[in-house]
Amino acid sequence: MGDILFLTHRVPWPPNRGDKIRAHHILRKLMQYAPVHLACFADDEKETIEDSVVKTGLASVEIVRRTKSNMQAGIEAIISGKPVSLTSFDSDKIRKYVTDTIKTYNIDCIFVFSGQMAQYIPANFSGRVIMDFADVDSAKFESYADEGAGPMAWVNRREGKMLGAFERQVAERADYSLFVSQAEAQLFRQRSGLDDQKVKAVGNGIDLDFYDPNKAIATELESGGPLIIFTGQMDYRPNIEAVISFSKEVMPDILKQHPDAKFAIVGRAPTADVARLDGQYGTIVIGSVDDIRCWLKAADIVVAPLRIARGIQNKVLEAMAMGKAVVASSAAAQGIEAVDGHHFQVAASPAEEAKRVCELLSDPQNAKTLGDNAAALIRETYSWDHRLADIACLCGLDEPERLEAAE
Repeated sequence: MGDILFLTHRVPWPPNRGDKIRAHHILRKLMQYAPVHLACFADDEKETIEDSVVKTGLASVEIVRRTKSNMQAGIEAIISGKPVSLTSFDSDKIRKYVTDTIKTYNIDCIFVFSGQMAQYIPANFSGRVIMDFADVDSAKFESYADEGAGPMAWVNRREGKMLGAFERQVAERADYSLFVSQAEAQLFRQRSGLDDQKVKAVGNGIDLDFYDPNKAIATELESGGPLIIFTGQMDYRPNIEAVISFSKEVMPDILKQHPDAKFAIVGRAPTADVARLDGQYGTIVIGSVDDIRCWLKAADIVVAPLRIARGIQNKVLEAMAMGKAVVASSAAAQGIEAVDGHHFQVAASPAEEAKRVCELLSDPQNAKTLGDNAAALIRETYSWDHRLADIACLCGLDEPERLEAAE
């Protein structure tokens, strides 16, 4: 077996957001079997120089700072007739690195994480190609278009159509296309016409050692009362829409029964729209924190009120691993192998979210039982080793050939 070339749209360390978490653990798994070369983008200068045990174990690495503005990417997309998702991540440096790496090393497999990076698969590459789409991104943009109006609706409709065509083209080229859940995989099979021999589900896992409630000290708020929290990257549109909806539509009903309840929004880069929620309807905007586990440990209820969601929500799995009662929207619960009412609570509307949260706040023992059941489920079936058990085989790697250095 030769080397692996791993392409991903973000630096896969530290594993502190959904896409980086999945890429990080897959990369670490592959490094156990073969030398891996990595090409990726950095969102800021810090990421280009940040050290990591994973980074030092790579055969070679190319990290390119992404500086292209959304406006520039949009103009390039219109001129070139490509999706914005591709022009945003277009780089001559990455393209040269891919070409040089394939010429210099014996690359048997290219593993592509996220559709934006599939544009770097050389047309003449004869080795194995594994495409991890994670989610059906084109369907997300179609949802944005259906819910929007005006110029942005046109932009999102164009993106959904063009990205969908590109996804199908890439999947036909790849040996396997991977998705985070059976629901996403089945949706793509329907859209692409490909069968389950080429389109497979490889679910997300949880770092069970890290998300151990016994290893965290709960954050303390100055004001008492029940604490409801939401975690996530707060410049990501689905997360923004989720917290705005929960704060304005759900919290007023909760406050009628629990007037001292607080809703904490915990996550990096809150936008101006998110920041304006601070102080309204018991909402507190926390922003970035050093250790998310401290907030999860302190929470009475964790909510995931996403109105648009694709694939598996890591935020839900993390809260469940910490033994917390979770109230999730129907969209956020998709793909999670858990039972409504036993492992978590699923709510079909903002009104039902308020009802479920209030019931749990009024019955702490039921909330504790729900959290205990959730933690047991995650520890039984959601370890990364369990979830990635087949990844080496899909890449053409044999178990006996595992590198000694990774043992």
